[in-house]
Amino acid sequence: MNRLLCGLAANPALPPELVDRLIALASAPAGPSDRTDHPADHAADHLGDVLVWHLSERTDLGPAQVAALAALDEDTPVRLVRDGHLEACDVDPAVWPLAALALLDEGRGLPEWARRFAADPDPSLRRQLASCPGLPADVEDALAADPDPEVAAELAWWTTSAPVAARLARHPHAEVRLSVADNEAVPPAALAALLTGDGLPPALSCLVCDSRETPFAHDPHCQDLDCVLPAGAACDGTHGSTVHGTRARALANPAAPPEAVAAFAEDSAVWLRRAVAEHPGLPAEVYARLAADPVPGVRASVARNPGTGPEVSRVLAADPDVEVRRAVAQHPRVPFDVLERLTPTTRLGPHPLPGIAAAGPEALAEGAASANGRVRMLVAHRPDLPPELRDRLAADRDASVAKAVAPHPGLSPERLRAMVALHGEQVHARVAANPGAPGDLLVELARHEPPVRRALREIASHPNATAESLLPCLSDAKARVRAAAHPALPAAVVVGLLDDADAEVVEAAAGNPSLPAEVMARRVP
Repeated sequence: MNRLLCGLAANPALPPELVDRLIALASAPAGPSDRTDHPADHAADHLGDVLVWHLSERTDLGPAQVAALAALDEDTPVRLVRDGHLEACDVDPAVWPLAALALLDEGRGLPEWARRFAADPDPSLRRQLASCPGLPADVEDALAADPDPEVAAELAWWTTSAPVAARLARHPHAEVRLSVADNEAVPPAALAALLTGDGLPPALSCLVCDSRETPFAHDPHCQDLDCVLPAGAACDGTHGSTVHGTRARALANPAAPPEAVAAFAEDSAVWLRRAVAEHPGLPAEVYARLAADPVPGVRASVARNPGTGPEVSRVLAADPDVEVRRAVAQHPRVPFDVLERLTPTTRLGPHPLPGIAAAGPEALAEGAASANGRVRMLVAHRPDLPPELRDRLAADRDASVAKAVAPHPGLSPERLRAMVALHGEQVHARVAANPGAPGDLLVELARHEPPVRRALREIASHPNATAESLLPCLSDAKARVRAAAHPALPAAVVVGLLDDADAEVVEAAAGNPSLPAEVMARRVP
């Protein structure tokens, strides 16, 4: 019953009077029998919470329904803000502070709210405020001077003001400096000071010495469930672990001056060298040195770094470590000749590589004409191929190339049929995933014997699927859930699935807009 009601709450065709009944049900006191194992309800304690979750996502709520949902608890107005049901004129920050902060976070709140929360005695509200974009300058100044270092640290992470970021880089609490080291708004000189300490007053405290007597080194196998200190946290009065973490973040920050970063390229700490290897603006000779680092993780960071040149990529393409070679393929400007060298020894995955995603028409044409089928396949994964390249790759006699290009929009039904005729079951699922696959082709694929289960799962959620192609999908457990939600499934079949043994099928069927209104009415208490 719980999963059925959740499905009905999300059903776009649910009549307004039944929405009202579900809102009333959600506001009713909950008993032990109301608990649900719904995947989206990990944090909810009873059925009402799950119903509110689904109801607040509806796009057809009227003002009275929104008001009824908002009155349920302090969290629901936040959901209603995020889903676009509440605006600033609907929210009193004194009554719904979390909703007001959500509006500020989305840029839809009022400036006076920011000033109100900056002076609020509750530090958790000030912390939330500190992460909001576009705060007035006086509010940022107040948060930067906040007595709670966690508030200042949150601002340090998010501020886009260079003067505020520079001020926070000199904050007396080391945790604030740790947060600001990630921020690209920090001026280069301030980042250099975080790296070297030159001209920077020592930090006076950190999270470790705030809560422990020093010297202290956190047990990496700490069994205290209430402990919030990270593994490796240590302080002997110099806030060691926090200072080292600050350096690592500053080294990887693109705004850090290259000369200050390069000085750490041969540091004895592996994690600092790895942070240097992630910096995109270093001289070529620094990347060349790091490419010879004995630690694979450092070499992998160099390999994927957009600042490294093709010479380094060619060296690392022959690296003995497979993760380094995969990182080479992730470089945003990896040359096609390097990909040619990688494909015989390295599995690169099915997703478009950054270099191919950024390639221009000439480079794509070069890759599509490669004699290496793996390279053509990598090109074929790019979703916005020029039509002539897309069609050429669709006719490729290598099934892996055809599979990669088969879901691309724009392929004609004739080309899709030709791919099925040439490659058979190998391309069924990918052809079925094509948004332009016509209904009669989907019927043919659905009726294939033996069934191609991956194809059935694509057909079950395809917008062009018809009842004739959906019915075979009910034979596969995963496709059955998708088919149960498809509006083209006959209403009588959908009604029957409301009593299915699989709770996911029940919820999907209950959310199907083709479910008759009278059946919905009978199922809502």
